[in-house]
Amino acid sequence: MKLLSVIAGVSGVVSATQSPLSILDNSEASYKIPTSYESAVMGRRILALSKLGTLSTVFPQTSSHEIRPRGMEGQPIGLMDYVADCEDDGNPTILAIKIGTSFKNVRAGSNITLSMRWTPPYPPSKRMSFLSRLSAYLPFLSRDCPYNTASEHPEIPDTVPYSAANLPRFSLFGYLENIETDDDGAKKLAVCYTSKHRDARFWLPGNHIHQSEWMRLVVTHVYWIGGFGDRAYIGWIPVDEWNKVTSDDWKAIELPGEKKGWDEWSIGQSEEL
Repeated sequence: MKLLSVIAGVSGVVSATQSPLSILDNSEASYKIPTSYESAVMGRRILALSKLGTLSTVFPQTSSHEIRPRGMEGQPIGLMDYVADCEDDGNPTILAIKIGTSFKNVRAGSNITLSMRWTPPYPPSKRMSFLSRLSAYLPFLSRDCPYNTASEHPEIPDTVPYSAANLPRFSLFGYLENIETDDDGAKKLAVCYTSKHRDARFWLPGNHIHQSEWMRLVVTHVYWIGGFGDRAYIGWIPVDEWNKVTSDDWKAIELPGEKKGWDEWSIGQSEEL
């Protein structure tokens, strides 16, 4: 972790005449760490634009509905699920399939969290080239470093061509509740949800394959990691800040990688807010 702090402290162009101490001095950084509210705005944009999240629950003490290995009671399990932002109030919209493990665990008394992360649609045009400058002072970052290894499978495109540790992610704690709505409201939910998840039209409520229902995750706590700790907020976001973000707020900003040609290191998250 200390190494990451050292690396993350470097910002901008480093002069060849600078000493190692000045290069690694965080006090000279020109960026501003976003506030918890600015981070909430970014999180709400991620919720609005992203399609997938991970629902985490724990297995109940007893199970009369499925066969599972012994000793699984109390064990956590995280599973991918579809997410939408159809109510635009910070409480994610979920189409819950009753046979799904996450939803069975919740019915048996489990708590639930939803974890999400920002996935840029475009790779950066410029990677973290500052490492080559640091190698003059930190030899283990040089080209001869044994950790500068080539990809094991160069024939497969890199599915993460950016530093995921430098991008936002968060977890929403809360509880599930049914969305009570009339026919018109149900149609609006279906239109919103399937505009993001086209295949979900096959398991909308009332289908003949799976029992399903509209639910919202009522958010009670938000834990946020905005990226590297010297330039991003890390910690709890007050839920009232999360809830008061408006669509105008999150539509007014831009996340790293939403457009082509972005610089991975100079993502300027706070400058967009």
